[in-house]
Amino acid sequence: MTLSNTCKAAIKSVIYLASRHHENVKSTIKEIAQEINENEHTVGKLLQSLVRQGVINSNKGPSGGFYLSEEQFNQPISEIVFAIDGKNVFNKCGLGLEKCNELHPCPLHFEYKKGRDLIEKLFRKKIVSELCESVNNGEAFLAY
Repeated sequence: MTLSNTCKAAIKSVIYLASRHHENVKSTIKEIAQEINENEHTVGKLLQSLVRQGVINSNKGPSGGFYLSEEQFNQPISEIVFAIDGKNVFNKCGLGLEKCNELHPCPLHFEYKKGRDLIEKLFRKKIVSELCESVNNGEAFLAY
């Protein structure tokens, strides 16, 4: 299972917003892009998509920016993945075949499916607030 680069940037962006959640501070596109070491244009587009899908919030104006509600702070990472890469991301074939399934499997199907299902379970289990804890205490990083 492969996440798109945009999806990876979206996850990092949301985790960054979560790391600032308790400060009640809104973040700008430029700030987020710098903190996660991503292109500002890409971050801007993905943040707008996340707002449209209800994964994050934004306010316009001088005191505007992007932020998370309490509910969004406690959402599973899978919601970010679904918003960017779609609901079928955890069903795709490891070799990219369009019609790979249990009845007509690719050579990797059954083993790949086990790994893909484990990743889906992880993404549904882990919530945004959990992942930002390790960033806030310096144990994990969002940029290299």
